Amino acid sequence: MMLEMTRRAFVAVVFTLSMAASLAYAGQAAKLDISGTWSFEVQTEAGAGSPTIVFKQDGENLTGHYSGTLGEADFTGTLKGKDITFNFTADVQGYSLPVAYKGTVDTPTTMKGTLEITGLGGGTFTGAKK
Repeated sequence: MMLEMTRRAFVAVVFTLSMAASLAYAGQAAKLDISGTWSFEVQTEAGAGSPTIVFKQDGENLTGHYSGTLGEADFTGTLKGKDITFNFTADVQGYSLPVAYKGTVDTPTTMKGTLEITGLGGGTFTGAKK
C-alpha cells in the first residue's frame, strides 16, 4: 500500500514538472519578434500618412527608424508581451515635436494602436510587416 502511494506521488511530481517545462517552452516560443520593415497607415487630426518603420528588437527593447510625412527619425521603444510603444522627435518646419506610438501587436505581421504628436493632436495607426 505504501509503495503504491509512493509510486503515485512520484508519477504526479514527474507529470507536474513535465507540464511546467512544456508551458515554459510554449511561453518562450510565443514571444513576438517584430524586427524588420513595416508599412504603416496613419490617420491623425492633421491628416493621413503612410510611413515606413524599421524595427530592430533585442528582447523587450526596440530601436529603429521612422521615415514618413514627419521626416526621418530614429526611435526607441519597448515590446512587452503584445504591448508596443515607441517614441521619437520629429523636426517639422524647425520645430521639434515629440511623437509617441502606443499599440498592440496582433500577430507577428500586424499591429494597431494610437499615436500622439505633441502640438498637432492624436490619431490611429495600423501596421503590416513587409
